[in-house]
Amino acid sequence: MSPLTYPEAGATRLGPLPDGYRHLHHRNRVGRGRADFEAAGAAVTGFRMHRASGTRVRASAPRAEPGAAVRVALGAGPFRFVAPCQVIWTEYGPQRIGFAYGTLPRHPECGEESFVVDLADDGTVSFTVMAFSRPARWYTRLAGPLVPVAQHWYARRLGRTLRRLVAEGRADRN
Repeated sequence: MSPLTYPEAGATRLGPLPDGYRHLHHRNRVGRGRADFEAAGAAVTGFRMHRASGTRVRASAPRAEPGAAVRVALGAGPFRFVAPCQVIWTEYGPQRIGFAYGTLPRHPECGEESFVVDLADDGTVSFTVMAFSRPARWYTRLAGPLVPVAQHWYARRLGRTLRRLVAEGRADRN
């Protein structure tokens, strides 16, 4: 495993999130029932959700597994930001599927982000993005309050993308 840029590895699994960082918590409903849950979990852990949202992802494994290297790229040309990460934890349970990745050197931020799909007892399928981060590069420090706005926008975009992917899968099943 590569050296992470922060000491609180795994804090997004169950919380609490560590002090000294900006915190992000975004949750939305993406479907209903076991089939939607499994489709959402596969889209998250197979990086399909990220790719379908317009993010370029290169991963050393076809699905999230601890220790896998993940390079996320957003933007285009000189405005492309490359974020090297490493999968910290995964969960492939009957009611919770997801993973978290942590930042590696040369990432614009320092911290961890998790992407989790939950199946509630009433059948509701929810998607949660949870993160803690702080600037690690001069340009993220300079961007100041714009960074959390961009992070919230991205979390909402992932949720909308996952809801769309689940709905398309449901249409294919019918």
